[in-house]
Amino acid sequence: MKKLPARYAAVLTPLLLTAIMTGIISGISTMRALGFAPGALALWGQAWFLSWLVAFPLMTVLLPLAQKAVRLVVDVR
Repeated sequence: MKKLPARYAAVLTPLLLTAIMTGIISGISTMRALGFAPGALALWGQAWFLSWLVAFPLMTVLLPLAQKAVRLVVDVR
């Protein structure tokens, strides 16, 4: 399988991180609120998608800021 060029990592990293994290968190919240009720899976999917639509753009903006803040407190050599 041919790999993508390295320049795509800056977009793919937040894409995957936000997809995984919003999926887990929205799943926990949905199951906690509804349990395994009929339709809970569909509601989780809707909650996940809405969460991801917010999280992905935010992550692309906030990730460089977080990395800069980490470099201020961590000795990077």
